[in-house]
Amino acid sequence: MIYIENSQDKVEVNKELQNTIESIIDYALKEEEVNIDYEVSVIFVDNEEIREINLDNRGIDKETDVLSFPMLEYSDGKVFKEIYKGYKFSPIYLDDGKLVLGDIVLSLEKALEQSEEYEHSFLREACYLTIHSVLHLLGYDHMDEEEKLVMRKREEEILSKFQLTR
Repeated sequence: MIYIENSQDKVEVNKELQNTIESIIDYALKEEEVNIDYEVSVIFVDNEEIREINLDNRGIDKETDVLSFPMLEYSDGKVFKEIYKGYKFSPIYLDDGKLVLGDIVLSLEKALEQSEEYEHSFLREACYLTIHSVLHLLGYDHMDEEEKLVMRKREEEILSKFQLTR
């Protein structure tokens, strides 16, 4: 189950955006071997709201493009399919039998700005940021160069399946 909430009014949210975000999340989770019913929340915000969330949660008083709030813990350098594939989850991780993976907070205002800066479509940028965040929910990171290369490769592989390349 993917929940999408729009709490901003700066960028129009149409059915194509919502449907593509849902499809790309579902595809990415299947590709990453999440073989259990799941729950992911996506909240669309503006730059001011994401700045406030960034300050409250990370102590950084600055707008950003996307924030990820994973519900599962990962060993250093390990991702979902390396730890949880086939794992029997206790009820504390489940909501009506669905695995709660976490929340994604996406500034559509920032996504629009970045799509113009990088000269590609808004849909591509919004989906890129969504996939980036989904991979964070699954344990991927980009703190060192090796992890960053792995994460970037997965992002581009997933986006290419939806013809959302640069």
